Parts: sequence; C-alpha cells; structure tokens
Amino acid sequence: MIFVDSSYFIAMANREDRWHGGAKRLTPRLEREDLVTSDLVLAEAVTGVGALLGGKAGKETYDVIVDNCSIEVASPERCGSAITMYLHYDGTLSFADAVSLVVMQEFGAQRIASFDADFDRVRGIERLA
Repeated sequence: MIFVDSSYFIAMANREDRWHGGAKRLTPRLEREDLVTSDLVLAEAVTGVGALLGGKAGKETYDVIVDNCSIEVASPERCGSAITMYLHYDGTLSFADAVSLVVMQEFGAQRIASFDADFDRVRGIERLA
C-alpha cells in the first residue's frame, strides 16, 4: 500500500510543474499498488490544480483520485492523533501532512508518493519521488 500526497496529483496534472516528469515516471509503479489518500489531500489537490489550470482540470484530478485511491476521512479521532504528531514536528509538517502520517500508520503504509521533502524528516517511511 502506498499513500499518495497532493504534490503527486498536482505534478501529474500540470505539465509545467517542476516534478511532472518525476510523477510520470512514478505512475507505472503506483498502478501496480493499492493506493490510499485522505480527504484533506483530495481537497488540496483539486484546489491546487483548479487554481493553476481551471475548474475542469480540478474536476479531472478529482475523478482520478476517486477512481484510483481509497479516500480516508480526517475524523475527529485522526485529527486528535494528527495534532500530537504536528506538535512533535513543531509545525514543520503541515496539519494535513500529519493527518497523512496518521492514516499511513493505521494502514501500515511505509511508502508515500510525494514531492514534499518535509516527509524526509519522518523516520520509518520511504518517500517515492
């Protein structure tokens, strides 16, 4: 299982993104795996793509995520765990990233598809980029 971060989805959608080539190279590997993400990542990705490329592109990103990933909700329990993790990293990870880590822990996922180097601070996970 691989957790997929918004930076991957944004890079895939935007040909001008500096990580677009890396996202394209990573895609075949992701196609062979079970993928999980969060509703916060879904919101970040759709909003990010829509702001850059317009609403239609944002909707296409939404469709890709919904069709290919299990989407986990940032429940109050997960948010409670995430705020503890957020404090552990003293704000150097976003709250959404902390929720991502909580979901990863719950699923036993040790790999994340992301171009966000902030995840390199986290022991026990491998960032696929």
